[in-house]
Amino acid sequence: MRAVAALASVCVACVLSAGRATGEESGNDRGYAVVVSASTAASNGWAAVVTALRAKHDGCVVTYDGDDPARALPELRRRHPRYTCFVAEHERVTREFVMAVHRLTRRFDDDPYADTLWGILTGYDASNALAIARCNAPLTVRKVASGTEVALEMCEEGLWYDELVKNKTVRKRPGGEPVREVGPDDTTRALVDTLNVYHADLFVTSGHATEHDWQIGYRYRNGSFRSKAGQMVGRDTQGNRIEVDSPNPKVYLPIGNCLMGHIKDADSMALAWMNDAGVRQMIGYILPTWYGYSGWGCLDYFLEQPGRYTFAEAFHANQHALVHRLRTYFPEVATNVVADVRRLPVTLTDRAKADGLSAHDAKGLLFDRDVVAFYGDPAWAARMAPAENTYEQTLTVDGGVYTLTVKPSRGDASFTPVNTNGSQRGWRPIIAFLPHRVRDARIVSGAEWSPVVTDDFILVPRPRKPVPSEGIKVVFTGT
Repeated sequence: MRAVAALASVCVACVLSAGRATGEESGNDRGYAVVVSASTAASNGWAAVVTALRAKHDGCVVTYDGDDPARALPELRRRHPRYTCFVAEHERVTREFVMAVHRLTRRFDDDPYADTLWGILTGYDASNALAIARCNAPLTVRKVASGTEVALEMCEEGLWYDELVKNKTVRKRPGGEPVREVGPDDTTRALVDTLNVYHADLFVTSGHATEHDWQIGYRYRNGSFRSKAGQMVGRDTQGNRIEVDSPNPKVYLPIGNCLMGHIKDADSMALAWMNDAGVRQMIGYILPTWYGYSGWGCLDYFLEQPGRYTFAEAFHANQHALVHRLRTYFPEVATNVVADVRRLPVTLTDRAKADGLSAHDAKGLLFDRDVVAFYGDPAWAARMAPAENTYEQTLTVDGGVYTLTVKPSRGDASFTPVNTNGSQRGWRPIIAFLPHRVRDARIVSGAEWSPVVTDDFILVPRPRKPVPSEGIKVVFTGT
């Protein structure tokens, strides 16, 4: 369906047009599709992965011939599942495959946003993938560990080691406040211990990386994590080898790392994280990162709005935010698919100029749009432990009337960035996923907040001016 956007401050009735046959989505509204190539589905080990996912989620299986998942589009359009899991051997998960999944999942209907919560389920081998597929118990992220600064005030407990400042460590214990401590010169063993001993539920990294290593220090000499044959080790500056042994289920955010999501070969880091370090969901750039919106923004939705989104929802909310930003400021290039964005001519709109955006931003957003992979079962629920958010949002449904209410919790600071470490941080729009798919949405009130309503979520640009104490309210109808 086409997205409904309230233009300027005029409360207009905008209509969503049906993008597929009536009756399809009612039975499949929270449906789950396993998408797999015919040859993978016929393989004994991988057939078990498909069967496990189908049984766990009462889902359907959509197969396609060859290597291009876009061949599954007609059936995915017909079914329009809430969740779509692409199962593939790691040899098939190339850069082209990841990009194809991004582009395919925006084509289930005719709005420009991703139309399903998707993930790519792979692994070092079929046994590893099956362990991920069978992971069923939801994860509450209580312990956070990071190789870069994160907003520990939003976490139940955690610690981070600074990649920029030697010996700087910040720790938050349960019930306490974040406290700066003196860390070791070389943090390799300490970071391995956060996995092996501390048993972190969420691991966050940034800095230099390749497909085969993570270089821990960004501005000073430090050790590294390295991968080979599905195994992960730490290697400190003295050459000591420190084994990673961390089987507890966890999620991984390599928000600022180059190439961590690119599965180049069997020795790739992504496979070792999944096979040897208990990672059940992760994101990762498949190319060297230089803009950062798709990576760092996942912190804004997942860690800095604790308990509001699952890990998969946070990734997709950030993707929706990126597409909305492209369409808002750079509509002329928003639909482009180009091999080298650096050569793309960009004519700046008056709105982009007024808000201080440049051609660099247009090219950065286009670059980031399709180059971050999401690995894992998208319906597996991992959430931050609930905590007070900077603003509260509720979505109520009464018959065919939907009401989004957003109330500030921290006065004028409610909508300002929680943390600015990294690139392209803060000012992500407010997003609420709808409990079921809607048609014929009409904005009744709240158009002054410039909401966008699609068939499965509502987006409201984050306000940069003071909000009344009663907050923001957007009312729309839909069938």
